[in-house]
Amino acid sequence: MTGIQIGAMIFALLMVLLVLRVPIGIAMFFMGASGYWALSAFDTTRLLAALKMVAYARLSNYDIAVIPLFLLMGQFATHGGLSAALFRFVTAFLGHLRGGVAMAAVGACAGFGAICGSSLATAATMGQVALPELRRFGYAGSLSTGALAAGGTLGILIPPSVPLVIYAILTQESIGKLFMAAVLPGIIAMLGYMLVVRIFVILRPASAPAGEVASWSERLRALAQVLPVLGVFFVVIVGIYGGWANPTEAAAIGAAACGILGVLRGMRWSAFQASLVGTAQGTAMIYLVLMGADMLNTALALSQMPVELAAWVQASHLSPMLVLIAILGIYIVLGCVMDSLAMILLTIPIFYPIVMGLDFYGMNATDKSVWFGILALMVVEIGLVHPPVGMNVYIINRLARDVPLSETFKGVIPFLASDFVRIALLLAFPSIALVLVRTFG
Repeated sequence: MTGIQIGAMIFALLMVLLVLRVPIGIAMFFMGASGYWALSAFDTTRLLAALKMVAYARLSNYDIAVIPLFLLMGQFATHGGLSAALFRFVTAFLGHLRGGVAMAAVGACAGFGAICGSSLATAATMGQVALPELRRFGYAGSLSTGALAAGGTLGILIPPSVPLVIYAILTQESIGKLFMAAVLPGIIAMLGYMLVVRIFVILRPASAPAGEVASWSERLRALAQVLPVLGVFFVVIVGIYGGWANPTEAAAIGAAACGILGVLRGMRWSAFQASLVGTAQGTAMIYLVLMGADMLNTALALSQMPVELAAWVQASHLSPMLVLIAILGIYIVLGCVMDSLAMILLTIPIFYPIVMGLDFYGMNATDKSVWFGILALMVVEIGLVHPPVGMNVYIINRLARDVPLSETFKGVIPFLASDFVRIALLLAFPSIALVLVRTFG
């Protein structure tokens, strides 16, 4: 068998293992090691040497230390009561509008995502905070759960974002540039979700009654409580992109700041321990998946499949935009069977060379790399809310047991329409992602 055939077989068998519900990290590692062994003429010594080098090369990488630090920052934010302050702040300004509490939940998800970096944590935390208020005001179950499930996806789009860090490590791209590029798409996503809520309540007024009008003194108190949280976000993002600190240092500062804020807000020792345990578990999971992806990518590189595939696409003379749309469609399909981090790790080594070999609007390599990273992240985020996986939907549904799962998926559909409009805008106008990078670069 040729290297291309072995590479294709590796990928096909990997899909079979995923359908059989084998954990993604273990499946990638097993298929990568098996494929490498076959491609190296079943030389066991060479395989053992590769296993040793893969583990050392990944875990000795200084840049990867940013992942547990961002996870710790999110854990402190979750257990330190910062989510409630964000929700109170947005509700104080929007809660009196029809649908305002749901819009406030979306805005609070965006704010929490700015210090968390995880969609699942954002959905779970903001669901616990916002669902009781949405129930109190009599919001329809489909709107309440749909808004929170969709709003949770802002956790990986609004920087800092763990999947963006992984993308940067895989492609040797600047974490700071990717974070800066995600700011405007993240704001557009938040405003798009709020617009969906507004249209929903115009069409179905009974689904979202108006809330109470907050006094200006209440609004100012809410603003004072949330200012430290906003300060953490600006210190981390501006510190990275302004060159005051590298991503690892900025993440350490952000984690320490969130820890201090949590303690000042009454975080107890049990919550502190839970933050450490949650960080350790999340880090172990991500590192296992990373090592599995490294082993798989080593085998695929040896097979020459990514290079040959990229060359075939270039020689086919297909429209670059058609190729890119096909890639984004594959992401949507893969979202039915795997989580966002697995999709990034599995597909970037294959799709990235293809995209970088095509011409889009005459962009240089850096702009193209950053633009594709944001596009990929936005499409991956759709996998968090569309069936049958939709991890955010299941998380919110577990919190709102009185709402049928089918109702939650129905509630998500209008927000998915907003996602597709945003992706189309970014495909047509790459400057949406690149304007801040070019302005402050």
